[in-house]
Amino acid sequence: MASTPSSSLLLTAATVLLLLISHTQAQTAPAPSPAGPLNLTGLLDKNGQYSTFIRLLISTQVANQITNQLNSSTEGLTVFAPTDNAFDNLKAGTLNNLDTQQQVSLVLYHVLPKYYTLASLLTVSNPVRTQATGQDGGAYGLNFTGSGNQVNVSTGIVETQINNALRQQFPLAVYQVDKVLLPYDLFGAKAPASAPPPSKAHSGSGSTNETTIKPASSPHNSGAGSIVSNVGFMGLALGYLFMGTFL
Repeated sequence: MASTPSSSLLLTAATVLLLLISHTQAQTAPAPSPAGPLNLTGLLDKNGQYSTFIRLLISTQVANQITNQLNSSTEGLTVFAPTDNAFDNLKAGTLNNLDTQQQVSLVLYHVLPKYYTLASLLTVSNPVRTQATGQDGGAYGLNFTGSGNQVNVSTGIVETQINNALRQQFPLAVYQVDKVLLPYDLFGAKAPASAPPPSKAHSGSGSTNETTIKPASSPHNSGAGSIVSNVGFMGLALGYLFMGTFL
């Protein structure tokens, strides 16, 4: 049956209406929600075996500092996360012997104030400053060496390989390390204490003048003078006796 002009018009109108509805729905569809703020401790907790480092991040409030910097920095951050085994291998009392400020410096020493891929760590100028640089006047730098896919990090006290990238996407890179990065500024050899000045009350001390004067008034010299005087007196008496005999 041949279509009438009215049916063709209705078909065209329906097609246009469907196109308009589809276009309207596409414009009003909700945009995907933006990603939430990066959560370093959440990332570490999800991967496991970082409970000690998480505890230090929270107790020193470095975790909050990192979150604030990630939301405001254009440079990004790089974090080296020691495993629980790394902390277990430390000498007993290593952490407990640090005061609060030193613990903050230790945690900040594991954070670089810039985003680095593993490849870019091989092209940096050593030493690389950390977030701890300047704490208590210390340098707190890290040195990176290696080739290919292997990157080593050294503190001057310990050296370890960067084994696993927990996250490598700007603005945050997080790498696993199997040793705690001990900064030389905290754990390096301390300068020896200066020797104390000699005590003035020491009985053997004295000036050259005192040494020269004392023998002159010593009891031995006085005794020697008395002996000489007695010998002279006896000689005089014998002389008189001898002369009287002849007279």
